[in-house]
Amino acid sequence: MGKFIELSCSNVMSTLWSGFFLLACSIKTELAREMAKESVFRDLLEILMSASSEIEQACKDSCELVDLNTCLLLIAECFRCLRNACVECARNQHVMRNLGLISTSVHLIKLLDGIQTKEELLLTALRCSLQFLGNIAAGNGDSQNSIWKCAFPDLFLTCLMYSDEKIVAYCCMVLFTCLDSEKVRELLDPGNLTVPLRVLRVYKEQLESEWSFLIVTDHLLKCPELVKALYAKLSNQERVTLLELMMAELSEKNSVTSEEMNVFMRHAEFLAGCFQEKCEAVLKLTSAADAEDEEALVTIRLLDVLCEMTSNNGQLEGLQALPGLLETAIDTLRLTHLAGKQAVNIFTATHMTGQEEISHPAVGFKSHLIRLIGNLCYKNKKNQDKVYELDGIPLILDNCSIDDNNPFVNQWAVYAIRNLTEQNERNQALIAQMEEKGLADNSTLESMGLEIEKRDDKLILRSVKKKPS
Repeated sequence: MGKFIELSCSNVMSTLWSGFFLLACSIKTELAREMAKESVFRDLLEILMSASSEIEQACKDSCELVDLNTCLLLIAECFRCLRNACVECARNQHVMRNLGLISTSVHLIKLLDGIQTKEELLLTALRCSLQFLGNIAAGNGDSQNSIWKCAFPDLFLTCLMYSDEKIVAYCCMVLFTCLDSEKVRELLDPGNLTVPLRVLRVYKEQLESEWSFLIVTDHLLKCPELVKALYAKLSNQERVTLLELMMAELSEKNSVTSEEMNVFMRHAEFLAGCFQEKCEAVLKLTSAADAEDEEALVTIRLLDVLCEMTSNNGQLEGLQALPGLLETAIDTLRLTHLAGKQAVNIFTATHMTGQEEISHPAVGFKSHLIRLIGNLCYKNKKNQDKVYELDGIPLILDNCSIDDNNPFVNQWAVYAIRNLTEQNERNQALIAQMEEKGLADNSTLESMGLEIEKRDDKLILRSVKKKPS
């Protein structure tokens, strides 16, 4: 049975008296906001404080009286008025904060969470209260700090757990508005880590939630230590979600500052380590029964992110120096290539004459490995030589045939071979010798726009000039 309250006579009179004011104050014009007097906000504060007291008393005494519904309607109207009055109005934001409306509102939200009544009335009051906090915080650092002091982390955790999508969205709006680099570092505390974890889960469950997306991309991803701490706590499905958000952020970046570069490299080092540690999980996908193995799906997404990271020339040099990444890419290519030859599975080269589409999470995996190897060898003699030493060139050449399981594999192989042979005579000579001995198919080289030429008893690999059509 829900707990109900009986509004005092003075509160009923306050409701009647404030009706005209609430209507006037709801006018969404700059003039109406600027003309609002402080006494008006004091009256609204008194109404909210009175409502809080009566709810507390009713809960304490286990009263089962009427009229909580009226009280909730009144609370919602008060918050609507306050919400509208502080839109782009720093004066009203400061007045309300100095009167204590932020702390009163947070306290009232916590009280409302603990009562039972008609759901829609309660949800409306909570929605309006969160909208007020979002508006009073917008563009106002003092209000943001005040909300953070009163509401973090308890109120955020409470509201992020609601099944009502609007309450969750408004809560994310308030959280996004309040966050800055210092507050993000507070999230690293083990006791506070639940907040960003919940934000990620909100995004995963409600993909249309713009505010949760912005919290992650504009704040959480700016702190490598936080990303690392979150990653350790996430499920594999949630890790995939986080990596997809990182992909979205990377694709938007055309240029970065030195500070952003430092953050980027720390992310890259961490994710490269994760890929190196878990890369063999992808071999589980050779079994049809494990086609949706979550650990393997994480490995696939890690490779996607690393390919995107190495595709930016401004950030490539640091990634090329990451220890072990190139070796891991070659070893993984070798293992998947071998797995595809030993039995028919997703890593087996397939060429279908029809228009069938292959739907499998590992489609393109070998293509992306070759892309990563090619990126890491771009204008980098040390990595070119490392691929030679690891016997990676024959491996890449062996993956040049048309393969519907790996779209564009031939194009990525062309790209990788060009990067491996650019100003590297030893790598050029190796490919030339392979062709002479029949170990490299000349048609494959031709498809790459390359050919072998003999000069003074030396075999030279050179580009073929295209004939005009």
